Amino acid sequence: MSFTAFFLQNASPRMHIVNGRQNGSFLASRGRNFRLKGVRCVVVTGAETDVCVLSTVLAAVDRGFRVVIVEDALCSSSDAGHEALMTIYRTRMQEQIDLVNSRELLDLWSPR
Repeated sequence: MSFTAFFLQNASPRMHIVNGRQNGSFLASRGRNFRLKGVRCVVVTGAETDVCVLSTVLAAVDRGFRVVIVEDALCSSSDAGHEALMTIYRTRMQEQIDLVNSRELLDLWSPR
């Protein structure tokens, strides 16, 4: 089990975990199914911030999902590409995307 899957399962037992391997295309086939299950928000972690993650984020936004990006659960082989996308997420897409770190996400999911 990946760290991300372990993290999400332990953070919220109601979470549906999907391991996408095709640059966001999984939303094309599963987006409707997500809606039928009442999913309104997609939490995104992953590798290649400026390729695979970007594709997934844009696919989710295009399908009307609220997107939460876990900043400290991303990586990229291009520091410049990673930083450029993080800047865009922070400055241009605040209406569709929230940026949190893993601690903040855990705090949000913790029972009060």
